Amino acid sequence: MANKTRTPVRLPLLALALVALALQISGYLDRADDALADVMLARHAQSRTPPDDIVVVAIDQKSLEDLNQIAGSWPWPRAIHGELIDGLARWRPSAVAFDVLFNEADAFRPDSDAVFREIAKGQDNLFFPSLRMPDGNPVPLKLLPASFGAERGPAAADDAAVPLLVPLVLDMASWQGGLINFEADADGTGRHARLWHDVDGWRLPGLSANIARHTGGTLPEQERVRLKWFGREPRTIPYGDLLDDLGQAEPKIAPTLAGKIVIVGATAPGLNDLRPTPLAALTPGVHVLTTALANLRAGDWLRDLHLRWPLLALLVAGLVAGFLRRKRSPLVIGLWLAAISLACVAGAYGAYDYNLHAPVGAALMLAWLGFGLLTIEAHRQERREREATIGIFGRFLDPRVVQTLVETGELSRDRKPEAREISILFSDIRGFTTLSETRTPEAVVDLLNRYFSRQVDVIFRNGGTLDKFIGDAIMAFWNAPTDTPAHAQQAVAAAIEMTLALDDFKRELAARGEGLGDFDVGIGVHTGPAVVGFLGSDSRMEYTAIGDTVNLASRIEGTTKGVARVLVSDATRAACGETGRFRFVHRGQFHVKGREQPVDLYEPMLQPVS
Repeated sequence: MANKTRTPVRLPLLALALVALALQISGYLDRADDALADVMLARHAQSRTPPDDIVVVAIDQKSLEDLNQIAGSWPWPRAIHGELIDGLARWRPSAVAFDVLFNEADAFRPDSDAVFREIAKGQDNLFFPSLRMPDGNPVPLKLLPASFGAERGPAAADDAAVPLLVPLVLDMASWQGGLINFEADADGTGRHARLWHDVDGWRLPGLSANIARHTGGTLPEQERVRLKWFGREPRTIPYGDLLDDLGQAEPKIAPTLAGKIVIVGATAPGLNDLRPTPLAALTPGVHVLTTALANLRAGDWLRDLHLRWPLLALLVAGLVAGFLRRKRSPLVIGLWLAAISLACVAGAYGAYDYNLHAPVGAALMLAWLGFGLLTIEAHRQERREREATIGIFGRFLDPRVVQTLVETGELSRDRKPEAREISILFSDIRGFTTLSETRTPEAVVDLLNRYFSRQVDVIFRNGGTLDKFIGDAIMAFWNAPTDTPAHAQQAVAAAIEMTLALDDFKRELAARGEGLGDFDVGIGVHTGPAVVGFLGSDSRMEYTAIGDTVNLASRIEGTTKGVARVLVSDATRAACGETGRFRFVHRGQFHVKGREQPVDLYEPMLQPVS
C-alpha cells in the first residue's frame, strides 16, 4: 500500500532522458553550459590584470587619423611598418608580432614593400600571421619554409595541402609566425585558442603558441586551450604615438618596450577585426591573441572538468529520493534544489581561481526540468490519490465531509491502523426472511436499497462512518477516521433516528399499498477501544474496525429481539454523560456469547424538549 502512494518516477525520468538526448544532439546543452560560464567568466575576469610584459600597439581610430596626412588611408604603405620595426629593433623587445596579414603585394607601391621586406629580413624576433582558408588553391605543406614552423608527424601525408594566406610580401625566411584563425564554438563565440591545426599528420602552429614558445613558455600537448580572460586591456599604445615617439631624438615610449612582447593589431571599429567572446560581442581580435599568449606563457589557461553527466546524475538522484519521500513537499524540494544550484554556481565560479572550468549550466537546467516533470507527476499522483480517497471514504462518510477532510489533509490512505475509542452501531432487519418469501428477488433488492439509503443518510447526518453492509445488517462507527468528542451521543442519536426513519419508510410504503408486515429493526450500540484503519490484502483493502468492542456491539444487537428496538451498553450510557439529551431505561443484564459476565443493557430515549 505504501509503495502505491509514492510519486511515480519512471515516466518523468524517461521524459527527462529523451529531452536530454535531444538537447545533447542539437548542441543546446553545450550552449547552456557556455551561457552560464560566460557570465561567470566575464565577472571573474574583472579580478584579473593582464601581464605587463605584453604590450599592444593599436591601429586605432586615432592612429588612422594621425597618419592620414603621412601614409594616406588604410592600408598604409608597408614601409610604415618597416619604419616601426626598424625603430623598435634598437630597444630589443623580446618579440614583435603583427596581427595584420601581408599576403598580397602592393601593386601601386612595390618600393614600399621592398623596404619592408629588407627591414624584416634577418630579425629573428618578428612574427607574421598566416590564415587557413576554407577554400582556394591548396598550398603543399612540404613546400613551406622551415621558418613557418610546420611540423611533420610520423604519419604525415607527403601530398598534404591546404588553402593558406601566407605573408608573400616577405622573404620566406621571414615567415615565422603562425595561423590566426578565430577559434569559434558552435554559437560563434570564441572561448578557445588553437595551438596547432592538424592537417593529414602535419601540425601548423598558431601564432600565439609560436610566440609563447619563442619567449620561454611551455606549451601543453593538446590541440587547443580554453582561455582565461582579463577584465582589463593590456597596456596599449596607439600606433601613431609610438611611430612619432620613435622619430624623436630622445624617445620616451620606445625605451619602455625593451624586453616586452609587442603585438601590433587593429582595434579601430572600421577595420572589422572585432570578435564575439565571453567578455563582449565585439572584442578586438588582438585582445584574443594577447589573452591566449598570456595564458600560454603563465600556464593558467582553463582545464575542463567533465561534470555535466555526473552532476546531473547526483542532482536527479537527490530529486528522486526527495519525491519518493512523501513527507517532503515539492516546495521544500525546490528550495533545496535552489540552494544546491547556488552552491554549484559558487563552486564553478571559485574553480576559476584554480584554472578549472566546471560547466554546470546544462546539468542545472536539466535538473530543474526534472524537478518540473516530477512536480507535475507528484501533483497528478496526489490528485489521483485524492480522488481515490474520496471514492473510498465516500462509501463511509458524507461525501461533502470527505471532500473537506481530504482538502485539509486530515484523510489519507497512508494512515496506518490505530487503536482508539469508538462507538459501534449494528443494525439488523427483523422479519427479513418473511419479507423475502413474499416478494421477487428484484423487489427485495429494490426495497433494501431504498431502506439502506434512508438509514445511511441518518448515519451521515449524525457524523458517523459507514463500515459495511452485512446482508441486511448495517455496521457503522463514530470517532474515526476523524476525532468526534461526543461520539457516543451521536451514535445513540443516530440509532434512535434510524428507528424513526424506518417508521416513516413503512408509512410511506403503506400509503402506496406496499405493506411490510412485521418488518422491523434491531440496533445495538457499544463504546470502547478498537483498531481502526485500512485492513486487508494489497488487492483488496477495507476501512473497518476490529476488536472485542465490535464483537460486543454485534452481540448487543442480537439481544434486542423482544426487548427493545435499540439497546446500548453501560459503557455507551456512561460516555453520553449527563447531557439531558437522553434518558436510559435499564432493561436488565444479559449473557452474550464470548462473555462470562453478564452485561447491563439500556434502552435510550429522547428527553422531551421543555
